[in-house]
Amino acid sequence: MNIPKEWTFKSNEVAEGFDEHVREQLPWYDLATSAVTHFGRHYIPQNGIVYDIGASTGNIGNALRETLEIRNAALVSVEESAAMVERFTGPGEIVHADVTEYDFKPFDFCVLFLVLMFIPINKRAELMHKLSQRIKPGGCIVVVDKINTPAGYYGTALRRLSMQWKMDNGASSENIIKKELSLAGYQRPIDPAILPNAKQFFNLGEFAGWVIESRASEVYNDEFLGKLGRTV
Repeated sequence: MNIPKEWTFKSNEVAEGFDEHVREQLPWYDLATSAVTHFGRHYIPQNGIVYDIGASTGNIGNALRETLEIRNAALVSVEESAAMVERFTGPGEIVHADVTEYDFKPFDFCVLFLVLMFIPINKRAELMHKLSQRIKPGGCIVVVDKINTPAGYYGTALRRLSMQWKMDNGASSENIIKKELSLAGYQRPIDPAILPNAKQFFNLGEFAGWVIESRASEVYNDEFLGKLGRTV
């Protein structure tokens, strides 16, 4: 795939070569996908509601397909790139929309897989707050994203490790550099502080993953317990 000077998922060329390109650039892509599938099996209930935010061509939906079918769960994938939507091959419903403006309904399982780093910084915390308020009791959000590397020589070595992995996976040094420069101003690593009640399950190089569960302390508040007592 030719790397554009200014990276965008709205490009037909980027969308067409996305599935192959992302696995070349991120050798752990399928490993992290399998981890999301694992958590899906644990958190998606019978007749559950599932969201895949920033779904691209449907990688997460396809990975969850078996669990969705067994549990009779409904999947809604939200993607703002029309070029990606045209190439979507996942199960369930695909919605063409800006994820920061979309009206999410209460859900059991929600995935943001390599998405937040492409959302404007001033909208990230608001999006995560909105999503955290819509997790059903017993449900969760799974986030996999890029983080800032530490300062010092260790940080330098860590960034070089990512480049080494890409080269070992067949990416040319020219494309690695072109890709990094094309992402300028568009991709910005996230601050994990915007992830409420997050538990980290994955950290490899410059990327990490978290599970954010529903908060029982917020679900079982005084008002809820009072109503529960009156109905028993």
